[in-house]
Amino acid sequence: MSITTLLFDLDGTLLPMDQDVFANAYVKGLAMTAASAGYEPNAFSKAVIAGTYAMVKNDGSKTNEEAFWDTIADICGNRVRQDTHIFDEFYRTDFQNIQSVCGYAPKAKELIKGIKAKGYRVVLATNPLFPTVATESRIQWAGLDPSDFDAYTTFEYAHYCKPNPNYYKELLERLHRTPEECLMIGNDVDDDMVSNQLGMKVFLLTDCLINKNNADISVYPHGSYDELEAFIDELSNIVE
Repeated sequence: MSITTLLFDLDGTLLPMDQDVFANAYVKGLAMTAASAGYEPNAFSKAVIAGTYAMVKNDGSKTNEEAFWDTIADICGNRVRQDTHIFDEFYRTDFQNIQSVCGYAPKAKELIKGIKAKGYRVVLATNPLFPTVATESRIQWAGLDPSDFDAYTTFEYAHYCKPNPNYYKELLERLHRTPEECLMIGNDVDDDMVSNQLGMKVFLLTDCLINKNNADISVYPHGSYDELEAFIDELSNIVE
């Protein structure tokens, strides 16, 4: 079966970054917003980390958004549920300053444009740990537009996170695609290459490689943006 749909990770793939630096800036920003509303910032930081862990471990019984805020409410109290508008405002304003800790890959926009011109369906398979407003902002930080993608995953709708294979299964159901029709492109060996277990083709982008367990990456097609472009061209030639 030929490839019809290309799935891209965002953080570290289309949007270059050091994941730890980004995460620290994000948690600090949320905690400062919480402090302005009367929460103890260190306690709130720990609650955000616990909420993120709850999303990663989500068993599908609730949305990731529910898993996140339920955990924070358990730690910081139920009044946080009435204060979500404060955090919505954070994503629209102060969150934008976090762009400064991210890089920029001019090739990303060029690559997406070229892929769409070839007739592929392009999907943003980013780990759904963020609300739509934050995801759309991060897309724009990469020099792209949300409309460049046929779909993108956010915490309001997803019930799983990477590296849970169910994240990919849920996304494929939403897209009405089989694994054999898809190519997953990402920089994280654990989070992104797990899609190969479902039958997807994969490509490991090594510019911001994450390989926590020192896996042998030679088992995957891998390389830089130039090598990814050549890999996709070869797929197109096979189809033709």
